[in-house]
Amino acid sequence: MTFRDSVKQWLNPPFDEATINHVRTLQENIEELEDSFYTDLSFGTGGMRGIMGVGTNRINKYTLGKATQGLSQFLSQEYPKETLKVVIAYDSRHQSKELAKIVADIFTANKIHCYLFSDLRPTPELSFAVKHLDAHCGIVLTASHNPPEYNGYKVYGKDGGQLVPPHDTKIIQIIKETSFDSICFEGDSDLLHYIDKEVDTAYHQTVLDVAQMHQLPKDTFQLVFTPIHGTSITALPQVLKKAGYKNVFTVPEQEKPDGSFPTVPSPNPETPEALKMALDLAKEKNTDLVIGTDPDADRLGIIVKDIKNDWKFLNGNQIMMVLTEYLLHKKASQGTLTPQHFIASTIVSTPAIEKMASYYNVQFKKCLTGFKWIAKLIHDFPELEYIGGGEESFGYLVGDTVRDKDAISASLLACEIAVEAKAKQTNLHELLIACYKKYGAYKERLISISKPGKSGLEEINTLMDGFRRNNPKTISGIKVITVEDYLTGISKTLSTQQETKIDLPKANVLLFKLEEGTQIALRPSGTEPKIKYYFSVNQKFNSNQNWEQQESAMDARLDNFETSFKAL
Repeated sequence: MTFRDSVKQWLNPPFDEATINHVRTLQENIEELEDSFYTDLSFGTGGMRGIMGVGTNRINKYTLGKATQGLSQFLSQEYPKETLKVVIAYDSRHQSKELAKIVADIFTANKIHCYLFSDLRPTPELSFAVKHLDAHCGIVLTASHNPPEYNGYKVYGKDGGQLVPPHDTKIIQIIKETSFDSICFEGDSDLLHYIDKEVDTAYHQTVLDVAQMHQLPKDTFQLVFTPIHGTSITALPQVLKKAGYKNVFTVPEQEKPDGSFPTVPSPNPETPEALKMALDLAKEKNTDLVIGTDPDADRLGIIVKDIKNDWKFLNGNQIMMVLTEYLLHKKASQGTLTPQHFIASTIVSTPAIEKMASYYNVQFKKCLTGFKWIAKLIHDFPELEYIGGGEESFGYLVGDTVRDKDAISASLLACEIAVEAKAKQTNLHELLIACYKKYGAYKERLISISKPGKSGLEEINTLMDGFRRNNPKTISGIKVITVEDYLTGISKTLSTQQETKIDLPKANVLLFKLEEGTQIALRPSGTEPKIKYYFSVNQKFNSNQNWEQQESAMDARLDNFETSFKAL
């Protein structure tokens, strides 16, 4: 079916009059029309995500309806229908609440009990609620940290983790075979149940159980927090209060949930710009720490003070290092750490995490990009005990009760570490430097290059194919040692052409390991029209040289890589 065939289909019932009129208007702009219909939204690393609007390549009641109708059919095939239940949450984005109700109605129309949060809630609370309510499936309406015009649909399985093989493949096939005119929009109110405080209380207690590390007094500790117009306002202040934090300053201009995200260029705590207002307030109040979360509260950004009292923005790898080192050291000092514990990270994250596992004699599990794969590790290794893990994209999970990255528990853990450090007259930045002294100095950088539309997708595919067919012998003058192709599942040593199998699911990722311990990964985004380049450099920590000089040297190396790849 061509995109024009899809357009003709959307100009007739079962599509409603408003949709048909919108498609007619779109016909005046052929480029936008083609981009809205040339493909179907598909499940990526973070579910189904896209720009809101009409068309098969947009988020709307029909694309989400088709997905939900197909998912309903899958659930009815997998489980006894009389016991089926799903949980639905949504964030602060435009249309999230309305779309969540439409999705709920489709489930109940298919005779499935639906537990819908009465107001917006964090994504990790949805993951928790699936297990807490013994549901068979969970849905959250969110586009995470994407721009305001986006929304999305993330699906969780019975264990509270996002969909992974083989279930995702089966569901995608059923959805493809589902027709728009088969969607049941007329819900059964008897099967719709609203939830809020009971689940909130249980989730908050779980966060306290896994992330509250001590009972040190917090009277002198001060924190600036921003939800960046998102859902964490419904959870983090409450959790911090229960943990004894009295001096929490919320950025007033960003406190109210708002899908337009009017005070930031992008609601993404991975960027310092998103935390600028929080940092300004921290300087005014002379606080100890700054924490910001993305709209669905699964990612966190942190700004800390260094030994000179200057503010430093931590990247996702640095946050992961500080949190993981603390958890491992605490268990080791208590004598409770065993080789049956494990920590986890992704193939594009800092190699330092694997060094930590080796140092503490615990197991390290590496997985593909996307937190669903860390959740799958927890599921696949029930004989092991998961401590914590994360990914470079500012996501972290403490403990295994939740099965997705959780900015609420990670934020509490960061505060607990900062309080303990302050009591010892140090800070989070110094703890990070201590990690570098122990494991070597590491610095990572991510650049994302947007290539929107059909032509952008073709350009990304051409670029990946080029690197795949013609492996570079050197990058920026540095010799390439091995090439790991996760699409073919083959790791190749270039000097000998020896090939070994990669024991991970297939994914469109290329990873180059260079001399000097450098690592470079290329990956098309699973949820946005972007290609991402991940750079990691390292060197032995020099105790006779200050950290700023060592960091500057590594930044210079990263600058060279960034310049080279931006020119592609």
